[in-house]
Amino acid sequence: MFSKQATSQKEIASLIGGGSTIVGDITFSGGLRIDGTVRGAVRCVDGEKAGMLVISELGTVEGEVRAAHLVVAGRINGPVYASELVELQPKARIAGDVHYRALEMHNGAIVDGTLVYAPGESTGKAGLKLAPPGPRPEAVKTEAQAG
Repeated sequence: MFSKQATSQKEIASLIGGGSTIVGDITFSGGLRIDGTVRGAVRCVDGEKAGMLVISELGTVEGEVRAAHLVVAGRINGPVYASELVELQPKARIAGDVHYRALEMHNGAIVDGTLVYAPGESTGKAGLKLAPPGPRPEAVKTEAQAG
């Protein structure tokens, strides 16, 4: 009745614990939670087609981030690409462009960069193709808090 595949794609199977610092790029599948610091890119194995990434209030990523579903309560210094949803919690801080299909931004979250709506070409429910980085006419510059 229910597909195990759909459930496992959103399951957080890996954790980078608080106090940990990873230097280098990380590639993950399924789900990843970051409570520590990553100095490098964080990408899902399937790019933006699948995968859930959670960056807690204690977490920091200094590099590019790519996943289908992204939940941010901590900090990202770098560009963000999410084919499904970006959820910015109240203490989220992003310094970089955010490419998204759907965006949920709570009061207090800050984006210092360009918000780029990227509907892409539908490749099914699991994900979308995103446009290559660069200026787009529908881009919105924001440095203010959500309100």
